[in-house]
Amino acid sequence: MWERKKLLKNIDFYLLGTVLLLVVISLVMIYSTTSHNTALTSGNPFLMVKKQLVAIMIGIFGMSIIMCSDYRLPDLVYQILYGFNLLLLIIVLTPLGHEVKGAKSWLNLGGPFSLQPSEFAKLMVIITLAKHLADKEDLDSFWDLWSPFLHILPPLALVFLQPDLGTALVFFFFFFIMLYIAGYNGRFLFGIIMAGVLILALIFLSHHYFGTPLPFKEYQIRRMTIFLNPDSDPTGSGWNVRQAIIAVGSGRFAGKGLFQGTQGRLGFLPENHTDFIFAVLCEEWGFLGGFTVLSLYFILVWRSLVIMQHAKDKYGRLIASGITAMFVFHILENIGMNMGIMPITGIPLPFLSYGGSSVITNLFAVGFLESIWIRRQKLLF
Repeated sequence: MWERKKLLKNIDFYLLGTVLLLVVISLVMIYSTTSHNTALTSGNPFLMVKKQLVAIMIGIFGMSIIMCSDYRLPDLVYQILYGFNLLLLIIVLTPLGHEVKGAKSWLNLGGPFSLQPSEFAKLMVIITLAKHLADKEDLDSFWDLWSPFLHILPPLALVFLQPDLGTALVFFFFFFIMLYIAGYNGRFLFGIIMAGVLILALIFLSHHYFGTPLPFKEYQIRRMTIFLNPDSDPTGSGWNVRQAIIAVGSGRFAGKGLFQGTQGRLGFLPENHTDFIFAVLCEEWGFLGGFTVLSLYFILVWRSLVIMQHAKDKYGRLIASGITAMFVFHILENIGMNMGIMPITGIPLPFLSYGGSSVITNLFAVGFLESIWIRRQKLLF
């Protein structure tokens, strides 16, 4: 009883309250974007909300267990997590996997429910990579990078094979952030990133001038580059970007009113309950609604950074840094593509976009942040 009171006393309620507010907003916006779409709801306007609510309850249950547990796991558990992660990513590439819009990223669980292993893979890689980096002592040379690269390479390669470029980019982002927090030289890491960008540019130039094959599909390249000039294909690849920009701008200061948006409800903006839910929110809630959500995300990232700073050990700092980096990339990329300033990668907006695997993963991640915060002082438990 005494330990339970101490645990409740040390919860970061700023973080927890922010996440719960985002989840509530998410349910409202999912209803707004799907209730009129009979193709999605089969005549039940609350179907998508109910499915998301089930995922949220699973996520909150798991988050509560993680919060009450020590984030430092036995060594065998890390090995099991890493192997289980690879197993799921391999299974999704077999005939058991389900392809949606060119990406074989889902596993059917029966009925209306499915699982996206690449979403859970992000958190499992962060946890296992944090353990790997925390155990390393020498971080001085290029050769010290081999083992972290070998650690992340198998899950990254399997994600590429789906292909899921958006998730692969998230992997790269939190990987280099975690390397920096682990103690690798920042200039050295920046040099590696620039070298990678140069190699990628040379690959595209070689394709353009000499016709060499690309490791990407044509539609992926179009999606990634169309934001630079949406009007070059206004009714094709540029359609989503143009409609999202229209939706954001048409909300003006106070919005058209809840459930009164036209871009989403009349079908002009595809994927309005997943990739482009922020555009619909801005259309219905205006600048005030968009600013409110951005403020909540600011609090989420701020508290995550505070938790990282106050973690009592290197392992806790690395987990917190990886989770924070994951949140930051998702927020900047998703909101950026809703405003036409970032490539369309299909990654969801944390806690807001529809998607059971995504919201469960993010709630589990918050559980780890809370566990690190609760145990930031060695004498607490």
